[in-house]
Amino acid sequence: MSKKVWIIFASVCVLLLAGLVALSLSNRIDVSKVDVNTIQPASEQSGGIADHVFGNADSPVILIEYGDFQCPGCSSVFPTVEKITKKYEKQLGFVFRNFPLTSIHPNAKVAAAAAESAGKQGKFWEMYRQLYETQGSWESLGTNERTDFFVSLAEDLQLDTAAFTTSLSDSTINQKINFDIAVGKKAGVDATPTFFLNGERIDQTIWQDEAAFEAKIVAALEAASIELPEETK
Repeated sequence: MSKKVWIIFASVCVLLLAGLVALSLSNRIDVSKVDVNTIQPASEQSGGIADHVFGNADSPVILIEYGDFQCPGCSSVFPTVEKITKKYEKQLGFVFRNFPLTSIHPNAKVAAAAAESAGKQGKFWEMYRQLYETQGSWESLGTNERTDFFVSLAEDLQLDTAAFTTSLSDSTINQKINFDIAVGKKAGVDATPTFFLNGERIDQTIWQDEAAFEAKIVAALEAASIELPEETK
């Protein structure tokens, strides 16, 4: 190869490398100014998708879960979370943020995309429940099979399946998932599920015990002078 050709080749490589670096920098999510303990509004960094909140979004008591839909631990605590958040629906705000551990759960990020895709049609929580309730049916599926399975869940929820399927690979949904992960890392999340109650990380020994978990939340509600449901009095 002549010297001239080598120079041209080297120049192309430099330009290509510069382009890749620029792309990487443009995709980097800066959460340095994000308050991880508050409900996040839709933003450019989150793909225009806000935090999903079940219950009372205006409550001074906010429970945040960083979860992985393929995580066995998340699945096992799901019934407890469902019971507590529905019981205190008018008193408590519950936020779910995606934290797929893709190195050990290869279908987790696609499952998160399925939930976010359903969210675009107003049914995030319905898909969230479906994914945990059927985890054993899709966790080991291959690429095509898992997509077909998630589409079947979308059909059960009476979603527009064509729009749902397209959304699975939507860049805004990928951005939302990556934003949640970045926020989780800032909060110190290193495993799933991880729960925070008004910024305080809840110890595993508490969230694994339904009575202790509920007592922790009730104490926070009482401290905020929030009237409890009639059935708890």
